[in-house]
Amino acid sequence: MAIVELSTVGTESNIAKITLNRPEARNAFTTEMAEQMLNIIREVDQSDDIRAVLITSSTEKSFCSGADLKERNNMSEGEWKNQHLLYQKMFSAIHDMKQPVIAVVDGYALAGGFEIVLNCDMLVAADTAKFGLPEVTRGIMPGCGGTRLLSKRIGVHRAKEWVCTGRIVSGVEAEKIGLVNVLTNSSEILKKAIEIAEQIVKNGPIAVQTCKQSIEALFGMPNEEAKKIEISYYNRCIDTEDRLEGVRAFVEKRHPRFAGK
Repeated sequence: MAIVELSTVGTESNIAKITLNRPEARNAFTTEMAEQMLNIIREVDQSDDIRAVLITSSTEKSFCSGADLKERNNMSEGEWKNQHLLYQKMFSAIHDMKQPVIAVVDGYALAGGFEIVLNCDMLVAADTAKFGLPEVTRGIMPGCGGTRLLSKRIGVHRAKEWVCTGRIVSGVEAEKIGLVNVLTNSSEILKKAIEIAEQIVKNGPIAVQTCKQSIEALFGMPNEEAKKIEISYYNRCIDTEDRLEGVRAFVEKRHPRFAGK
């Protein structure tokens, strides 16, 4: 049985759903799981048919509890570092996917599990979700984007508090400070995530992908430099068939049929 599963959802089956499926271990990821995840992400990223991605769990008890410390317990220092290089590739692949990626979280998203969330573009969470980066309680620090990305999501002061205390934060608290896009209950999270994804996939895929890239590239950049780079991203959309189709559809009062060209 696959411990990472890929399926499609949505009215046009153009939304990829990546499901973590190791419930007996709270989806703690092993080398095998990371390899499966990386292969699936690369497959989806290369697809022109997939226009949005959901990452979710097969169990409402846990989204992902991070790296499997039982597997790591007997590793040499070299083996640990080699495994972490694989993890870095996996997390970077999530972050760099051309499609918008929505984390769909119930239960625990801790350590590397929370870093999966932070490497996604949006977050739909249940009010029973729990988030945290408890690495300091094990004498280590987040190694796949936690310190780099959390401050972008919730601000520097709160990020320092969360990371340096290692405390666990409820979905309700996370929503109040702006980490969560939609907070709902366990039975509704997948439905709500699909609703957002359906809104995304109706739009021009080149425009959506370029918007994602632009936001990431320009965050925190000085305004004058950012304006120059932003217009370069804008110009990528001009010479496309999708831009012409969008204008035609508006004039003809119909829904556009974007081809991603």
